[in-house]
Amino acid sequence: MDRLDTLRVFLRVTELGSFTRAADSLGLPKASVSQAIARLEAELCTQLLHRTTRRVHLTADGAQLQQRAHDLLDDMDELQNLFRHEPSELSGRLRVDMPGGMARNLVIPQLPAFLALHPGIEVELSATDRRVDVVREGFDCVLRVGTLDDSSLIARPLGQMRILNVASPAYLAAHGTPRELADLDQHRLVHYVGTLGQRSPGFEYFDGQRYQAWPMRGALTVNSADGYSAAALAGLGIIQVPEMGAREALRDGRLVEVLPDCLAEPMPVNLVYAQRRHLPRRVEAFMTWLAGLLVAEMR
Repeated sequence: MDRLDTLRVFLRVTELGSFTRAADSLGLPKASVSQAIARLEAELCTQLLHRTTRRVHLTADGAQLQQRAHDLLDDMDELQNLFRHEPSELSGRLRVDMPGGMARNLVIPQLPAFLALHPGIEVELSATDRRVDVVREGFDCVLRVGTLDDSSLIARPLGQMRILNVASPAYLAAHGTPRELADLDQHRLVHYVGTLGQRSPGFEYFDGQRYQAWPMRGALTVNSADGYSAAALAGLGIIQVPEMGAREALRDGRLVEVLPDCLAEPMPVNLVYAQRRHLPRRVEAFMTWLAGLLVAEMR
């Protein structure tokens, strides 16, 4: 087993958190995996993993090696692809993250077309509402909706998502349809926060000069996009949601738009990635494809 293969074994152990599962996925004896890690630790003169009876965990040195190993293996894959000009010749692992609703409703249904064009690429797709650490968690690119807060990353702006105010027909039948901002005092808002315990600002709107928030009551606070939409569909209150995420429910009548002249600030959409001297061609190909999907959807 050469050094690159040893690094691949190390990364698989860290990804799966188990020598046994790593050995099974690689088609190797468990003893070979253990010996590869021991040999790597001996060569580097440091402990890379904490072993327990149930799981292995990275040491601080192991975490540093994990990222460097990802970069090194990505660079080797890129060298192998350097002079391949056909899309079908691109290969390697691609780790991406995006909001769950966007993955479920837009990207995954279209993903077979991308993989048919690039059969050598393997995609690891994380679909979560939390802000992942692009560098520490080894993501090649991340699709982010909302304000960016990490200036150390490179951002590729794709546009802005229009925000709509919507509620279910059942909710409106029970509480009436608001016609102006003052009517919101008699209504309920489903509150969305990034972390439970935070305080929602309320109903966001543009007053002609700047965006403001109208305080509103609400019986439910959620911290996930799926929970947010489900709460509106269940008749628990008004929500302010990207048009893309509400389009299907508006089309079939499960949600109804309200206060169309009092909209929240549009949300910026960016592809974000770590600074690298050369962006792997498979990453560039995926980002170009994903940007095309989103730009068309946001028109």
